[in-house]
Amino acid sequence: MMRIVPDMLREALVGGRDLQSVLLDSKTQVPPWRTDAVSRRRQIDRARASDARVVSLAAPAGYGKSTLLAEWAATESRAVAWVSLERTDDEPAALLPLIASACASFSPVADEVVDEMRGVGATALGRSAPLLAAVLASAPREFVLFIDDLHLVASAACQDALEILLARVPGGSQIVLAGRHEPAVLARLRAQREVWEISAADLTLDAADARAVFDGAGAAGVDERALARIVDRCEGWPAGLYLCALVARAGGDATMVTGDERYVADYLYRECIERLPESTQRFLRRSAVLDQMSPEACNAVLQIGDARRRLRDIEAANLFLVPMDRTRSWFRFHALFREYLLVGLEESEGSEAAAALHVRAAQWHEAQGAPATAVEHLLHAEEYERASALVAEIALDMYELGQITTVRRWFEELGPGILRANPALVVLRTWASVLLGEVAEGEKWAAALDQIDPGGFPDDDRVQFESARSMVNAAMCRHGHEQLSIDAAYAIEHEPLTSPWRAQALHLSGSAALLRGDTDAAGEAFAEAIEVATIASKPDTVILSEPELALIAIESGRWAAAATHARRGIDAIDANHLEGYPTTALALAVAARVAVHDGERERGERLLARGMRARVGCTHLLPFVSLRVRLQLAKAHVALGDRSAAFHLLGECDHVLRKRPHVGVIALQIEEFRAGLSAEPHTGGTVPLTPAELRLLPYLQTHLTIAEIGQRLYVSRNTVSSQLSSIYRKLAVTTRGAAVERAVAVGLLGG
Repeated sequence: MMRIVPDMLREALVGGRDLQSVLLDSKTQVPPWRTDAVSRRRQIDRARASDARVVSLAAPAGYGKSTLLAEWAATESRAVAWVSLERTDDEPAALLPLIASACASFSPVADEVVDEMRGVGATALGRSAPLLAAVLASAPREFVLFIDDLHLVASAACQDALEILLARVPGGSQIVLAGRHEPAVLARLRAQREVWEISAADLTLDAADARAVFDGAGAAGVDERALARIVDRCEGWPAGLYLCALVARAGGDATMVTGDERYVADYLYRECIERLPESTQRFLRRSAVLDQMSPEACNAVLQIGDARRRLRDIEAANLFLVPMDRTRSWFRFHALFREYLLVGLEESEGSEAAAALHVRAAQWHEAQGAPATAVEHLLHAEEYERASALVAEIALDMYELGQITTVRRWFEELGPGILRANPALVVLRTWASVLLGEVAEGEKWAAALDQIDPGGFPDDDRVQFESARSMVNAAMCRHGHEQLSIDAAYAIEHEPLTSPWRAQALHLSGSAALLRGDTDAAGEAFAEAIEVATIASKPDTVILSEPELALIAIESGRWAAAATHARRGIDAIDANHLEGYPTTALALAVAARVAVHDGERERGERLLARGMRARVGCTHLLPFVSLRVRLQLAKAHVALGDRSAAFHLLGECDHVLRKRPHVGVIALQIEEFRAGLSAEPHTGGTVPLTPAELRLLPYLQTHLTIAEIGQRLYVSRNTVSSQLSSIYRKLAVTTRGAAVERAVAVGLLGG
């Protein structure tokens, strides 16, 4: 059995000029324009002149979408930014930082917010997307942002985030969306007459264009009659015409083509490939396992030494190899060509050979600091056990980067059987749900964790697993605060000083001490947890423990010490860009109290708004954290003169207590605070948005219907209508637009 959570690959994921950084950079570089390609100047000029802030370029593979974009970018007088997408970008925490990085070419502010794009859940739509949209709206220069292969990021979350960006494109600038299908937001943009559309029909080639293609490919000898037949049979499909030109150049009969695009492609690719030397054919097929390739990657995966020369020869032969940067260090195959090559690989060498290539690709990417890409290759190879081991290593780092959607997809592709057979993954799957407040999933996987019998594990593995399970149970307080103390003590005893989990065990020990009323022991545990977490680069534990030390200081009247601890908690949130994570809520609430006490009312209100947003994911899965968060938020509201909001937060505490009643002295502290509030005359105040309403609020920035919002949130249309009415009432508005403006003003949306 593997180590349940080995050392995290933080440096490989987020630091240095490793492969991951290089690959990200390649996706924001404008690819070179092949000046010998058929010009699309007419379509480009019409799109430019349309003044539409959004241009949609939707057509099947092989219609020259990327070539058109490259020509447009090369001939554009405005500032240009470029984003090439791939499957792993299909979540806002990957998509938004990529767009922000690209926009840094024309906006210095964009570069400053790249790391702020990591939000999870509602934070991506409620903070990250509007923050980036504001950057676009205030761009110092007119720009064109090209987003290629948009069909690869079709998730509802990405489409919703993208709609927020599109709404803020300033006059004179444009965002160009290219993909195989119309983006989901297109219908709404079309209704508002804010989009210029380029379709497959606009990209088909006529006889004159075909002549240019054939001449450029060195097949000028085809006569006009034959060329007309070829154009007719290919129906003007650019990729088909180019393939015909290659066939004709090699002496084949390109007029024999017939059938639909897929058949045409298969026929023509075969005609082209079979005329090449066998060694070249083999290189093409085998290198196609790589989404992006460099000479070094090809040498390692194909176990050869001359990949640089081979890639240079293939590019010179115009065999659908697309450079991804101007230095021609990284390439990709045209998508349709790559699909054909992969089929050919399976047919010629078998699935086992293809799997072996994927395994070597995984090994190379992991060694080069791109473990997420390595996981994808292992999944392709159906090496599920090896993939699960790597997922277990990097899942929590991915969580901190906001890329939880990717981790969820990995879990789904591995399947419940693999997950349940791997105790490390069950632990991680449970933690992911607990930390994000996903109640149903958290309870399901906590039950699965209980069912694992570690009796047959080797001694070291058994102890590691029992310690991990004890910490999950302690955090969830599933069996009362007394058992929490026992579980935390077990983890403290069995997590060595070198364990990446020791800081968490210390925090849980401090929490257990607080719940039994032992403030001194709690303070010692939290202080040690911070020290260990700082060394181990575990910001979550720092963010959870610093406000606890601040509260201990407040209780003894040491507000200056409390301010120091509160500041450290906020600094850890900001430095690690963890805005919106449920584990940040306590630090924000306590810092708000300290700011108000120190006379910084405006700062306190901003911190309080951030804390109210972050509490959305604080559920009974983390009961003592969720209760302490709401108690401190309530006290901050009272300090600002808003007793009504405090009562509503106490009502949320009651909901948590119904699920987890045995939480020690925190329940008594809540009742004491409630009694004090009730003893004083009620002077009014605000009614805060509930967690459910805060989840809905970001969707008001989009043009989604009530029914569509309900689908996003997995609730009924009636529930959305009821919550929407409540939001309007609480914000004192009557329209979506006004609700968004008010939410931004009070800090519930945006930065």
